[in-house]
Amino acid sequence: MTAPSPSLTPAQKRAASYANTINTLFTEILDSRQSADRVLANYFRSNKKHGSKDRRVIRETLFALFRWWGWLQQLEATDEQSLWFQRLALAAAIEAHPWTDIICAWQQRAGKSFALPEQALAPKAAAALVFKVSGQHVLARDLAPDWFWQAVAPLPAAREELLIDALCSRPPIWARVQNMPLSKALAELRSAGVDASAAPVFNDAISLGSKSINLNEIRLYKEGFIEVQDLASQVIGQVCAPRANENWWDACSGAGGKSLQLSSLMQQDNADKGVLGTITASDIRTAALNELEKRAKRAGFNIKVAPWRSDALPVARETFDGVLVDAPCSCTGTWRRNPDMRWLDDSQAISDKPALQLDILSRACDAVKPGGTLVYATCSLADSENRQVVDAFLAKRPEFTLETLSHPFNGEQTQYLTIWPFEANADGMFVVRFRKQG
Repeated sequence: MTAPSPSLTPAQKRAASYANTINTLFTEILDSRQSADRVLANYFRSNKKHGSKDRRVIRETLFALFRWWGWLQQLEATDEQSLWFQRLALAAAIEAHPWTDIICAWQQRAGKSFALPEQALAPKAAAALVFKVSGQHVLARDLAPDWFWQAVAPLPAAREELLIDALCSRPPIWARVQNMPLSKALAELRSAGVDASAAPVFNDAISLGSKSINLNEIRLYKEGFIEVQDLASQVIGQVCAPRANENWWDACSGAGGKSLQLSSLMQQDNADKGVLGTITASDIRTAALNELEKRAKRAGFNIKVAPWRSDALPVARETFDGVLVDAPCSCTGTWRRNPDMRWLDDSQAISDKPALQLDILSRACDAVKPGGTLVYATCSLADSENRQVVDAFLAKRPEFTLETLSHPFNGEQTQYLTIWPFEANADGMFVVRFRKQG
């Protein structure tokens, strides 16, 4: 990219400066294979000159590029500079970003002029705009890589279209209330100007709207009364359904979102029972467990930590009423929040996981008591990481049997529960529950 010309208007100069910055960031993300969130955070940390509007233009345009990259990468132009401005203008127009002066300047530099929509476009309308601007016919399926469609179980055309719509829109910020009544939390959040509403399911789940929020300014967050947790992720704790006096092990806890949820559900069940069980959390990453301990302390939960230090179980065998294995996975179910990962990953992101998932599940199940519960979950939509792992486990460990679950959003009865992003305005998630013979 070139430096802005002195003859440009102020808006055109700003547009050119944004274009250079976004191009540098976009290229770094693709070349380094680091997440856009990490690269962007590092950039803003090192470049304090940007005000809030600058940061918003850069961030929103960058993520729009990744959201629509399956189409934008098919565009053509006489030179690379014009092509880049065309991609910027189209991505921002499709999402109806409010900085119209910047978008018009990008259009001028691209040599393409088109009307800006008043609101964000759905994929069908967006495809029409791409064709109007470039004459390029595009397919909805192009918005995700070919290897993704090969990995997910075949979907009827209507559901495939719903999935694409979901991948190209932003979910609300979902959270969970703990240690206080839902109604009280909602009232305080609304008084603080947060667009908070109760979720359609679960008595402790809330939506915090779709706008960015500085959580560190929210008292309920700072004091541990709310935790940000996607609604589909919350399904996993609800499937676990820990009772007040049970002992549970979160075998792949990460920073502890589900450990905290299990603790909260256990406390909710404890009303006047006087006996509270335990939660033990394990992970191979020390930093994640340190963060878990901070979050648990903030919430007032007593969660024990037992790091994985080798292949040997970090806990005693057959001592837990319930074990949760939220296994490492390709995270294709979170692409809605992380559109860059569609283009940073390849098929190996899926193919190298099932053996590891089966190994972890096969080890962790030894901690379940006879008659106890084992829950396996991923945030993947790939059949090889989900049903195929479950079936391989059942073939090895016949003492475990699958239980029937009720889909929380449509009531369907199934042993293999998949939450699709379009069903809950949330991430994609897979979960099953086993019972160990007593």
